[in-house]
Amino acid sequence: MNVAAIDIGTNSVRLLIIDSNARELVRLMEITRLGQGVDETGALAEEAMSRTVSVLEVYGDSLREHGVTKARVTATSAARDAKNRGDFFARVKAATGHEPELLPGVEEARLSFLGATRSLSESQKPPFVVFDIGGGSTEFARGSKHPGAHLSIDMGSVRITERFLHSDPPSAEQLASARAFIHQELVRVRAVLQPDGSETWVGVAGTVTSFAARVVGNQHYDADLTHGVRLSAEFVRDFSNELCAATTEQRKLLLIEKKRAAVIHGGALILQAVMDEFALPFVVSSERDILDGLAESLTHSG
Repeated sequence: MNVAAIDIGTNSVRLLIIDSNARELVRLMEITRLGQGVDETGALAEEAMSRTVSVLEVYGDSLREHGVTKARVTATSAARDAKNRGDFFARVKAATGHEPELLPGVEEARLSFLGATRSLSESQKPPFVVFDIGGGSTEFARGSKHPGAHLSIDMGSVRITERFLHSDPPSAEQLASARAFIHQELVRVRAVLQPDGSETWVGVAGTVTSFAARVVGNQHYDADLTHGVRLSAEFVRDFSNELCAATTEQRKLLLIEKKRAAVIHGGALILQAVMDEFALPFVVSSERDILDGLAESLTHSG
């Protein structure tokens, strides 16, 4: 029995298909920037929905090709914010053949934790803090085998970029405003998670794995190489500053996934702020995340 998970995020759309032995058959990602303009308008833009549905139609074909019997199709921050979510969900169902779910932020945090912590090496000890820098929100969860505390914050690479970083490259004033906002939100994270004493901080999603690709010198995307990479505070600070000082065209030269260039500096500010706020000497990158948590929920659902 093959099962599948589709994660419709604010910046990217991803697919995972596994078999009954949890063997990975397909893992795909496309950047469609569904959340374009949602922070300002409260609605999904037609061109953003069309880009996303085109990818979902391809994913639907893959589900049928692999005989998928059960699937979870989930939408996160952009869909949570959108007043025209119902229209978009109808198109998602037509494209994939499955009813989409609106995933609450706290459930997103829980699933990201379960997906990320299942594949850590034995050298990485609990308690863990897993943080998922998405396009519209960032999720945090803390625990050992299961998260005991988790929350979702409305800050992500797309949202920070669209709200604060208006020039190319952003001005010093824009960067200062973004950093002040992020710091204010991280105060809430400290209050809820109480993360002091956590042994391992794990970062997931495109911002973190893009930083990991830079560390290992990838010339093309290879999840086997970027999984489990330690990102030092010094490296994160330096690369974040480099991204924020660059134009969009210059950022493309620094990234494997060129489509991330328009918003990755927003995510970089979040990553750097997390490390500064909690005085982290390093974080561990993970290629396993909410997709893996979603797929696992299907293999254990009977």
